[in-house]
Amino acid sequence: MLLYLLLAISLTNVNGQIDPAHCRYPLGMEDGRIKNDDITASSQWYETTGPQYARLNREEGDGAWCPAGQLQPSDVQYLQLDLRQLVFLTVVATQGRYARNSGNEFARKYRLEYSRDGHRWISWRNRFGSEIIMGNINTYDSVVRDLHPPIITRFLRLIPVTDAVHTVCMRVELFGCAWQDGLTAYSSPEGQTMMAPGYPITPLNDSTYDGALERRKLSGGLGQLTDGVIGQDDFVQRRQDRLWPGYDYVGWRNNTLGPGYVEMEFQFDRQRNFTSMKVHSNNMFSRGVKIFASVSCVFKLHLISEWEAEPVEFHTVLDDRNPSARYVTVPLKHRSATALRCRFYFADTWMMFSEISFQSATNVLPTQRPPVLTPPSYEFNSKAPQTTQKTEDQTTSKPGPLEEGSTSILIGCLVTIILLLVVIIFLILWCQYVCKVLEKAPRRILEEEVTVRLSSSSDTIILQTPPVPPRVSLDPPYERIFLLDPQYQDPAALRNKLPELSQSAEASACSGGYAEPDVTLCTPHQCFQSSVPHYAETDIISLQGVTGSNMYAVPALTVDSLTRKDISVAEFPRERLLFREKLGEGQFGEVHLCEAEGLAEFLGEGAPLPEQDGRPVLVAVKQLRADATSNARNDFLKEIKIMSRLNNPNIIQLLCVCVSSDPLCMVTEYMENGDLNMFLCQREIESTLTHANNIPSVSIADLLHMSVQISSGMKYLASLNFVHRDLATRNCLLDRHLTIKISDFGMSRNLYSSDYYRIQGRAVLPIRWMAWESILLGKFTTASDVWAFGVTLWEIFTLCKEQPYSLLSDEQVIENTGEFFRNQGRQIFLSAPPLCPSSLFELMMRCWSRDIADRPTFHRLYQALRTFAPHS
Repeated sequence: MLLYLLLAISLTNVNGQIDPAHCRYPLGMEDGRIKNDDITASSQWYETTGPQYARLNREEGDGAWCPAGQLQPSDVQYLQLDLRQLVFLTVVATQGRYARNSGNEFARKYRLEYSRDGHRWISWRNRFGSEIIMGNINTYDSVVRDLHPPIITRFLRLIPVTDAVHTVCMRVELFGCAWQDGLTAYSSPEGQTMMAPGYPITPLNDSTYDGALERRKLSGGLGQLTDGVIGQDDFVQRRQDRLWPGYDYVGWRNNTLGPGYVEMEFQFDRQRNFTSMKVHSNNMFSRGVKIFASVSCVFKLHLISEWEAEPVEFHTVLDDRNPSARYVTVPLKHRSATALRCRFYFADTWMMFSEISFQSATNVLPTQRPPVLTPPSYEFNSKAPQTTQKTEDQTTSKPGPLEEGSTSILIGCLVTIILLLVVIIFLILWCQYVCKVLEKAPRRILEEEVTVRLSSSSDTIILQTPPVPPRVSLDPPYERIFLLDPQYQDPAALRNKLPELSQSAEASACSGGYAEPDVTLCTPHQCFQSSVPHYAETDIISLQGVTGSNMYAVPALTVDSLTRKDISVAEFPRERLLFREKLGEGQFGEVHLCEAEGLAEFLGEGAPLPEQDGRPVLVAVKQLRADATSNARNDFLKEIKIMSRLNNPNIIQLLCVCVSSDPLCMVTEYMENGDLNMFLCQREIESTLTHANNIPSVSIADLLHMSVQISSGMKYLASLNFVHRDLATRNCLLDRHLTIKISDFGMSRNLYSSDYYRIQGRAVLPIRWMAWESILLGKFTTASDVWAFGVTLWEIFTLCKEQPYSLLSDEQVIENTGEFFRNQGRQIFLSAPPLCPSSLFELMMRCWSRDIADRPTFHRLYQALRTFAPHS
């Protein structure tokens, strides 16, 4: 029996899904299981600071890996690790160069790139879209960072990031466990967004997928279905880590996919014998969501072979009583394959998955055996109980045929087998004892901000949690760092970065001078005289509102003395505002979607309200935090005064206020179809195919009509010297008749957090929509709004299927603005959308002119777009 057990352990390995809370074992930098040959770097300062010395808590050589020379903000130097197998990476720990108290170099920030095949490299981003990980603050402490989401990879690069010229050195350790599932990629239709009446808008896209998205299909990557985190029973309930409702699920609507099923393909690292597939599925049938009715899987034995004809089919037992999410186990009947293609058939309107894992057995030849990832003698405390993790496939060589008369050899083999059995029994008993001890040991939560000090005299990790300073904002813990901030705000430093910057260039850009980053010195009618009339009685002021900062034109005599008594908008009874959902939040307040009872009667005839048809009126309510500063309160009242003066069919209108008591609120229109970005990304261009299959669609005429409306609204704002600073499809709301109204909610919504680049301690900027002078010099004018309008047109005619400059990182987008300034023909422009007429793309290109005077005014843009859409 024991011999059979030994053979079973040595020849096969049965896999299960991974729990990230348990998958936290050191992978071998400190203890040497990762060999020197598997640690490389882009450069090294000296032989004694080579990559082989980048081992956490070790002091060999000169104490760490140090790249050659001082690191510039634009440099990309990396330390690369080959883990020799796929691993599920959950934690990274870093140190600086201590060198027995003689070193003083460390990486304050870093980012990660990873690859499963050594060819395609992927930049890691956290769940809020940030690439930057905060590193060390001294040379000796080890800083541990949890990776959310975790990474499935074989190769990893650690890339130090710096704001200024610095010398950096690094020591590292990685934590995780072997990725025994073997899945290297899955493909599926793109997840969709649920917009059910009475429920919050719920995006069900695979937001951490690291493959490609083409024609609304994901391929070549892994994402939320393999991150080890299962979804909640109520998928619209907000998670405690501030992620948006529905984050954990990838979901599809039945009537949008045509055939009545979702087809997914799974690719594996090698040929496997599959026992079963486990699919974690939502079953909230009260909202039209059920587990799949049936599934049919076909198999491919080799990557170059054809799909086998005989499928494995499985029918589920549907449950209309228990709404709990659950794992559905699909037997795969021990079929061997390197790839599977499964069709999951709908049982209701929606189908949602949060995790998919496979149980399989594989035989590994001894020459293929990768290094075993077993935990050394660390005590790594975490929130969840520790268990002993059996990881890599283990093998033993089978003895060959014995020659006659080889009695001594046979006896020796038998003795060896008996000794091995004794050792295995001892190890099993010892592991069981250790597990019991660990289960009884007290544990602490390993927070992202925990600092770890590693003792040089032992192998024990001692966790030390420093005092947590009070949080003044809800910013994500990994903040993006402005590439050349704060130098971009210093004219002298800017000239050092861009030596071509000359006084003549500054003078040609703005009569007030770009060297002084004060936007009030260069108003839109100064910088762009042809765009708007001059108002002598008007000053431009910048307000930090609830959702972000905008610029407004208000009479200079009244803005500073504005009080509640100056507000002419009607006071609405706040008890008649019924909360529906939180749309977003900013530094000083929140934006809520509410029902306003009796609002039509309260406002009277002529109120700018949509057709009700007996339904409640939806409004957006900006609410100031009760603990907001006095300056924020004053800005809030000023914003109310300014908003009350805006009256245009394509601008969100202020309806009423609640300022008689705290918290201060302003009530604005809200459009039932949500924002334009979400509306367009769920549609295809109109064709006979979309009509035949009832696929939501829009026509080219619809897109032109939308463009005309946005230009009309911006023309009105420009006439008032209003600088929006965040024009994009996410800030354009849409009603059932395709009427567009421009708003400013986008910055506050988690759904669009990846569209903004965070400047640490200051603000967030929509850099992919911003003109070069706004990024480099902090100048926001009507002309920079024209630039953003060109990007918005590009979004519209790509149906918002991708982010602008999607192939560039945020840092590369910023670097590209320098090329616009230098104007040497190396700048990168957005490419022409396939749906866009050539003459319209020429208009976009004029919006992105390097010189402000060459950009069209909104009045001219409005006239030009009307020629494309004469019925608008």
